[in-house]
Amino acid sequence: MALTRFERFLGRLLRAVVWMLFAAFNLFAPQQRHGVSRLPPITNPLLLLSARQLARKIRRKEVMSVEVVQAYIDRIQEVNPLINAMVKDRFSAALQEAAQVDKLIEEEMGGEEVLEDRLPLLGVPITVKEAFALQGMPNSTGLLTRRDLVSGVDAPSVALLKRAGAIPLGVTNCSELCMWLESHNRLYGITNNPYDFERIAGGSSGGEGSILGAGASVIGVGSDIGGSIRIPCFFNGIFGHKPSTGIVSNDGQYPPASGLQMGFLCTGPMCRYAEDLIPMLSIMGGPNANKLGLSAEVDLKKLRFFSVPHNGGSHLVSPVDAQLLQAQKTVVRRLEADLGVKVQELFIPQLKYSFQIWGTMMASPGKDGKPPTTFAELMSEGGKKVWPVWELFKWFLGFSSHTLAAIGLALVELFQSSHPSPFILQQKESLQQELEELLGTDGVLLYPSHPQIAPKHHHPVFTPFNFSYTGIFNILGLPVTQCPLGLSEEGLPLGVQIVTGKLQDRLSLATALYLEKAFGGWREPGKSGAKP
Repeated sequence: MALTRFERFLGRLLRAVVWMLFAAFNLFAPQQRHGVSRLPPITNPLLLLSARQLARKIRRKEVMSVEVVQAYIDRIQEVNPLINAMVKDRFSAALQEAAQVDKLIEEEMGGEEVLEDRLPLLGVPITVKEAFALQGMPNSTGLLTRRDLVSGVDAPSVALLKRAGAIPLGVTNCSELCMWLESHNRLYGITNNPYDFERIAGGSSGGEGSILGAGASVIGVGSDIGGSIRIPCFFNGIFGHKPSTGIVSNDGQYPPASGLQMGFLCTGPMCRYAEDLIPMLSIMGGPNANKLGLSAEVDLKKLRFFSVPHNGGSHLVSPVDAQLLQAQKTVVRRLEADLGVKVQELFIPQLKYSFQIWGTMMASPGKDGKPPTTFAELMSEGGKKVWPVWELFKWFLGFSSHTLAAIGLALVELFQSSHPSPFILQQKESLQQELEELLGTDGVLLYPSHPQIAPKHHHPVFTPFNFSYTGIFNILGLPVTQCPLGLSEEGLPLGVQIVTGKLQDRLSLATALYLEKAFGGWREPGKSGAKP
């Protein structure tokens, strides 16, 4: 009971503080205004093809890479002023690289199969989260003190995609230092949701989610330590995959993980079409991808399916939206009708402590006994030491170089206990064991991607712990695929997480392919009836 009373007190205290801060934020924060109410519809059919389809057409000389790259450049220039997703482009270099691809294909004597095996993404455009190193591009992660930093090399995951023939178009926005549910920073500003400009695109890979959801990119690179791939993919109506721990290299991104966080951070693919997930993961994982058996066929009828509708009712987290609950029930009915399986509904009590588990493990020291780098220390990178209370005072006066969300996180760290709760550690171990035994090598679990449909700008400050619906699986090291499920009454994306056992990524990816066919996958914002 002592833990419950403390949590209730903490929840009331935090709600009172954020209400006060949010009222001040509305007074001082600039409001975006647009003369256009929604995204223009896609007119170039090349933008409606998957990366696999584009690569095949380019290899067969049915379309030139230059045409494809130019089509995406045109779309970015059309929509980016409305969504502020891409923060730095390399269009000129991309067109030159596309011309080289077309020349290579013209001169290739080995045939299409040789090209497919050696360069599976040859000539296909790609976008990259700005937190990753991309040669010649900024790598600030939204921090003003890093505004002049330009990458001299590529992050390993980016290098592997480029080596497979992909052509980067530019880098996309993220939350300051990749630690918030909204992609907003003082360097690049705020990113809008392509389905409703007054809504958030999510974080921290929100720029990537927005540019993909807007039909201005087909595949992209994101990172995820608490949901930073899955939440933006959910809010923007696309697919995203958090791989099993240790498959894709996390090197070459800022900020680097420290302490136990290195085991929770994951780099993975984001895309509009489910069929692109496996090729991307196969490339990004390098030799480690062989551990996943991605080429093995999956018979969905032989899998065991489970559905967990909510986390058990933590008072720190919002109740799951009724439309999301209904969408998940619809998935259950469809699975049972189409596959002849029985989906078992479960309630897992330990999930109620998801946020506490995530927070405890993120703050834990590494195997060397060293504590992780604090958020205030990361905020100080390249500049003077940041004092969170003083920074909050400066923010109220309009002089801070940091967002309110970043300052708030640094303030919360001041009150974190250095002694983890034995009760919470027990809940984590119990949950880990229960889910690993439940899923095994043939189990698939459905779980909400987030308790809310994409909220309006800045509103996550009221519900800062809602990310725990995704964050818990980073701690457990389980692979998860976010899958879109059509649109809500407001014209906003619905979705669900598909969770499987460790190294069983192919099961969630196969289920995502099925759900794409069953529910239509990504819906174009300009034609979706999305709310202006």
